[in-house]
Amino acid sequence: MKLERIAVIGAGGWGTALSFIWANRGHSVLLWGNDKSRVDQIKKTRENRIYLPGITLPGSIGLTSDLRECGKADLIVFVTPSTALREVADRLRPFVPNANAILLSCVKGLEHGTGKRMSEILSEIYPQHSVAVLSGPNLAIEVARGLPTATVLACTNPQYAPDLQDKLGTPRFRIYTGEEITGIELGGALKNIFAIAAGAGDGLGLGDNAKAALVTRSLAEMIRLGTKMGADVRTFYGLSGAGDLVATCFSKHSRNRRVGEELGRGRKLSEIIEAMQTTAEGVPTAKSAFECARKLEVATPVIDEVYALVHRGKPATQAMEDLLARDQKAERG
Repeated sequence: MKLERIAVIGAGGWGTALSFIWANRGHSVLLWGNDKSRVDQIKKTRENRIYLPGITLPGSIGLTSDLRECGKADLIVFVTPSTALREVADRLRPFVPNANAILLSCVKGLEHGTGKRMSEILSEIYPQHSVAVLSGPNLAIEVARGLPTATVLACTNPQYAPDLQDKLGTPRFRIYTGEEITGIELGGALKNIFAIAAGAGDGLGLGDNAKAALVTRSLAEMIRLGTKMGADVRTFYGLSGAGDLVATCFSKHSRNRRVGEELGRGRKLSEIIEAMQTTAEGVPTAKSAFECARKLEVATPVIDEVYALVHRGKPATQAMEDLLARDQKAERG
């Protein structure tokens, strides 16, 4: 596999962190951001102060706000917000002449209305290309700092997965290959919703017992909905399911947990998002997952309450009371 040039589409925290570790491994990396003024500032300071403060980017990372410069890469990595992926991928398509270029989605979300996973959107726009996904308990700041991290990668063309594993992994960024894309993507998307619930519990001061119970029942809910959406149940016990769920629900670096915590303290969602200046994917994904659950007739009590919390303005105290007031049942139910 030829991997001379990597284009990373999305200059948020995760896109910047991936660019940083891959450039340090010796790859030629071009990082694209939609905001020209912000890209120019990163060029000047060599630091993404909003999304990844304290990390100095090596000179080997090129920076651009022009998608035309990204189309000739051998590997195109999408790290946009989920709500922007289709629009950005459509804009890039005319500038990708190489049908052999591999597309890698590191986006965690589901499309509103269609319920499509990010790889499905890319395969729809780029039907001739191999599409891979990467997901796991990967907090951007820890990855950039060189703290040990593991993640999982799968590809529509399985023969490419070992090559990507070899070329993109490092001793501190350990990549496992997975057998199926669906579960990897759904684990990475759904865990953000549950992290909002976990954060709300933190904001309400409900304690560790409640949080452990919530995370455990969230995993059961992830499996229940995810398998109905076509995933292999075994995937949810791996890095992109249980692993990412634990990291996102407990970490102080988790944006989604932080949103939930502030909601639990009584702040308005609009105020929280404005102050953060970064994307909390659990907010849009709660709507998409709620829609999918209704279509598939799957019981998703945690997702339902998070949807009501972030999209209907339901108070966190009421959401938690309603969740606890449900009829008692067998644990496997």
